[in-house]
Amino acid sequence: MRIDAHQHYWRYRAADFPWIDEQMVQLRQDFLPVDLTPLLAGRDFDGAITVQARQSLDETAQLLQWAESRGKADAVVGWVDITAADLARQLETLRHPRLRSFRHLVQDEPDPARWLHQPAVAAGMSELQRQGYAWDMLVTWRHLPELTAFAARHDAGWLVLDHLGKPDIARGATAWGEQVAELAAMPHVVCKLSGLVTEAPEGRWSAAQLRPFIEEALARFGPQRLMFGSDWPVCLLAANYDEVSQLLEDATDALTADEQAQIWGTTAARVYGLTGGESGSVFKR
Repeated sequence: MRIDAHQHYWRYRAADFPWIDEQMVQLRQDFLPVDLTPLLAGRDFDGAITVQARQSLDETAQLLQWAESRGKADAVVGWVDITAADLARQLETLRHPRLRSFRHLVQDEPDPARWLHQPAVAAGMSELQRQGYAWDMLVTWRHLPELTAFAARHDAGWLVLDHLGKPDIARGATAWGEQVAELAAMPHVVCKLSGLVTEAPEGRWSAAQLRPFIEEALARFGPQRLMFGSDWPVCLLAANYDEVSQLLEDATDALTADEQAQIWGTTAARVYGLTGGESGSVFKR
């Protein structure tokens, strides 16, 4: 299976997407399954993981409807308030065969480190992992130490590092590798090779600049804990779909066929429990 493990849909209303500022003109429009399907087909993808872009239960429900409109290899990373006292009830209401993970926009919290250490977050994470859900982790490089401690506390299921933890491109891949080393050593943590083109200063990137980060990720996580994600349509701020895909194609062309298959779909199928992949936790139970 070939899976795009990170992309978004939305019907654009400015009030719903405060993170899309006036400079992001490319994103101030609708992006729907009908727009993504030909892009996936052009790169021989079998499916995609749709990830929440706003913190709304209504959005999660809509994403599930859109995922159902496509093939069996599509799934959703939704949102729920994991600090809610009635979280178990909300999860029961949301329960759906396409809902495989959740995410919170931790990077946008006033104090991400403090958010990660809340007792209510810990209780919510325990409930999510008890019910078999993965958790996508969205922070920048500034809070990777706190995220590492968070991951060590929550080791009962898959944790997914989005966009390599948004590395500081200017500091270089070696510095990022050292920063992420402890997190990458945890067997329940996987990483998405996604979002790099928009982390380059002002979106001005080159393959020579970004390829070392992919190589460092391979060294730290190994292909069995890496997955491709286009981050479409956010990637359009710096590159089109084919350019993002080709960047990783070129960076992984020396790997074995099995190693490439891990990155291009097997890891995502395993972590998100997609048809044709081994679902469930990294731990034998």
